[in-house]
Parts: sequence; structure tokens; C-alpha cells
Amino acid sequence: MPAARVDAVAPGSPAALAGVIVGDEVLAVNGEVVRDVIAYQIQVDGAHVELDLRRGGLERVVHVDKADGAPLGVELTSAVFDRVRTCDNHCPFCFIHQLPKGMRKSLYVKDDDYRLSFLYGNFTTLTRFTEADLERVVGERLGPLYVSIHATDPDVRTRLLRNRRGATSLRWLELILDAGIEVHGQVVVCPGINDGAVLDDTLLGVLDRFPRLATVGVVPLGVSAHNHEDEMRVHTLAEAQAVVDIVERWQTRFLDALGRRLVYVSDEYYLLAERPFPALDAYDGCPQHENGIGMARTFEAEVRAALAGDDIAGTGPRTGFFAWVDGAPADGYRAPRDNSLQQLADFPGAEHRISHQQLGGSERWNVIVTGELGAAVLEPLLDELPGRVRLLPVKNGFFGGNIGVTGLLTGGDVAAALEGQSEHDRYLLPDVALSRGRFLDGTTAAQLPRLVEIVPTDGGALVHALLRAAS
Repeated sequence: MPAARVDAVAPGSPAALAGVIVGDEVLAVNGEVVRDVIAYQIQVDGAHVELDLRRGGLERVVHVDKADGAPLGVELTSAVFDRVRTCDNHCPFCFIHQLPKGMRKSLYVKDDDYRLSFLYGNFTTLTRFTEADLERVVGERLGPLYVSIHATDPDVRTRLLRNRRGATSLRWLELILDAGIEVHGQVVVCPGINDGAVLDDTLLGVLDRFPRLATVGVVPLGVSAHNHEDEMRVHTLAEAQAVVDIVERWQTRFLDALGRRLVYVSDEYYLLAERPFPALDAYDGCPQHENGIGMARTFEAEVRAALAGDDIAGTGPRTGFFAWVDGAPADGYRAPRDNSLQQLADFPGAEHRISHQQLGGSERWNVIVTGELGAAVLEPLLDELPGRVRLLPVKNGFFGGNIGVTGLLTGGDVAAALEGQSEHDRYLLPDVALSRGRFLDGTTAAQLPRLVEIVPTDGGALVHALLRAAS
């Protein structure tokens, strides 16, 4: 079994004090060979930890003493040591199949691994789930999990997954729910396939078979310019409105039957349907916030709370969308974001440009650089934001199609949007566009043609950034 490798050691942590260093390979913990960070976490949770390490080809044993339950202070390079369980479905709407060539190899990996569902909120279809997996999930209480449902009709689900096991794999969902594990579901709606009467039937199936689901998110498929599936297309206005209507009808039915709404439609659907977003309390705490459900109303509430001097949310990922596990690499929503001051300092000529901007005073604009969908959410709030604020929507030419979320912007597209913009204005970029300091195309903010400040992607952080400029 491949060994886990240490990627970072927190200064002053128990691991650092015991002599663990970056590059060490973890062969065993307390004498047990572990296959993933979940098993690793169980072993390092105690007060006395024995690590079998390999360093420079030589093996050694390191003893770590710490408080019971305290973090070891190690981040590993991978969450799974025994190989990620890849997806053997061939969904026509799969976004990985729609990626352009030339990106990092890791972006093309299709996982269908329940462990990454538990750790990062990745959705799994359960088509590769086994009896042994069920025993582990139940025994170790690995929840919440996130499951792709798409349709409860066996034939439709088989067609959507292009996998005959799609017809039967939802039996695992029943067993997981029977064991009391928290599970959130998702339905990616493909026009003409699982919308309309099929979506109605799917939500009826949820009520009949899976009423213990914590939530079900209904989201539209993404269609990039690199899509090769002729039947995959964007929604018409009428189709998007029909999806919203169906979900809202079922929310009423679930409320009557279960006392909760259970199903929620994504923010993007309301934009596609040209409908106003529901009130924030209609999202019941936004448990699928990172799936694009309730983001707009949450952001609006954060902005207004910050303007009133009463922040309601901190920056960074929402808790509950993934599990915290000591040692798990900070990927996806957990990836470290860029500190704006570091970005300013790293930018060529930044010192000159900052002082020049400050001389401009209130004459300069605060320009929020965002994706097209983000601009649609921000535009109604512009009059409430402090200072001179305008939007710079960035069209996603890299992916094309109907891809408009800020998190999928590339440095190349942001650079193209910034070309020709005034160098005297101040540009704010949400940190969701970057992961470990890089855009999806591998470029950095320092390579952009204008100085940008990286701002955490929440309404309170934006207001505070604008207030700093006004003071």
C-alpha cells in the first residue's frame, strides 16, 4: 500500500516538537497500516501516538505525546492512500468530460469514493459501494455523506449514469439512512430527460423511499463549449420556470408530510427562471450552501448585517458541508485562500500603484471582478454598498457554454477582462476563484495586468474591504 507523505507540519505542534518534518512518509500509525486520513485520524486521536516513518530511505519510529483528542499538527499530501475509487459511470452531463485539454492531470480524475464524500462533500452515486463500505460507514458513523440521485426511476437513472448498476445502487442509500447516517442528495436536471414528470416522480420516490434524507438539492446541468453530448443542452426559460414550480410544490408537500421542506432548488435556477430568490429562512439554514443553494440570500444578509455593524457570518467555508479530519489535505473548499496583503506585496510594481491609487482618493472606483452569475447576484446590492462601486463581469471563455460561476474563472479570462481597464481603479476579486494561490489554468493573481486584491467570498468581507477604502 502506498504510504502517506507529510505535506506540512504546523510550527510548535506536537508533531513538530517530536521531530516530524515535511517529506516524511507515514508507513504506520500505532503499528497499523492506514489506508486513508479517516483511519489515520482514529489512530492519532489519543494522547500517545507512535509513527513509523521513512525519511531519505531510512525507517524510524517517532513517539508523539499530546493531549487526548488534540490535533497532531500534520497535513498529508493525499486524503486517500490506497488509491481513490474512480467513477465507472459515463454520465452524459459529467463536467469532467467537458473539460478542455491541457489542464492539471488531477482535474481529470473522476472519483466516486464515499470517503471523499465524507471529507469534502463530493457527491457519490454509490454504484461502486459495497457491503464492506456500508459496514465501515455505519461502524465509524461517517456522515454526512452526499449522494447523487438524479432519478429514482431505475430505467431513467441507468440512462443518466450509463451504468446498469444505476438501477439498483440506491438500495445502499436506504440502508445508510436506516442506520441513521446523515445524507444529502442531489438531482442534476437534464432538460428532456429527468425534468417534468420524471422530476415529479423522483421527488415522489424520495418521499416514499428516502424521507430521512437531510436535504435534496436540485441543480441545472453545466454545459461547456467542450461538450460532445448532443442531448445535453441548456434550459429554456419555460423549462427553468417549470423546475422551480415543481420544487416549490414539493416543498409544500414535504412540509405537510414531514414538517420540513427537504428539497431546494439552486440559485442558478431562479436566475434562469427570472424569478426572485426565496427569503433566506426558506432555505432552513442553507445546508447545501456550497452547492449553490441559498448563496445569494446569504450573501445579501451578510452585506446588510455588515453595513449595520453586526456581522452574521465569518469568512471561509461553511461548516457542515464537509468533515474536519486532522491530516486531510486542504483541497476544494478547504483550500487555503490568498491573503490580500500578500497579493498586493507580490504584485510587480505594487508599492507604486498603491500610493498612486491612494492619491486618487474618492475619484477612483471599487471594481468587483466576478463571474456572470455573481454579477447578477451583486447588481441589486450596488446602491447599498459603500463608496463608488461597479461590477466587472467576466465571461468564461475558457469553458464557454453556460458556465458563469465565479469559482470557475481562469486567470486568462480575468486578464482579458482587465485589459484596458483604468489602472487607477481598485479591483477586488473573490477568493473562490483561486485555490492554493492559482486559478484553474495555473496562473496567479500576480500575472494579471491590473493589481487585484483578493477578498474572502462573503458579504461581510466585501463590505469591510469597501469600508477600508472609504476610510
